[in-house]
Amino acid sequence: MGAQDNGLEEAADELQVPLHTVCYLAMRAHDLMGKSESTVDEDGAEEDDPELGIREDRGTDAVEAELRSLLDDLDEEALIDLVALVWLGRDGESWDALRELARQEHNASTADYLLGTPLLADYLLEGLDRLGLDCRGDMEPG
Repeated sequence: MGAQDNGLEEAADELQVPLHTVCYLAMRAHDLMGKSESTVDEDGAEEDDPELGIREDRGTDAVEAELRSLLDDLDEEALIDLVALVWLGRDGESWDALRELARQEHNASTADYLLGTPLLADYLLEGLDRLGLDCRGDMEPG
């Protein structure tokens, strides 16, 4: 479903977060999805498999740190639009209503909220799709 089908074409033009930033965030968020719980025991001892550090969520993930830094560099309007975009991808409601709700709910924990959203990448991509946008050839931060 594109923007022409649901009246969201103007919203796509008004998006306050650059498309390439949304695409990069979605691409890197996919790297966080699907990580399993850590197998490091309470003593901090871990198995000899070095790949487990990549596949497991151990709380010191370089990808998460990179995304947090990216989100911290965005202005308030861009963060509001990211949250609204996630909600649009999840719920498919009115862009204006979602954007206003995101503005009302905005606080210093937006990065935590976004990074804690289990299907962040999927919701961002679906939200873009509902605005008639996509990430083909647009996956670098900036």
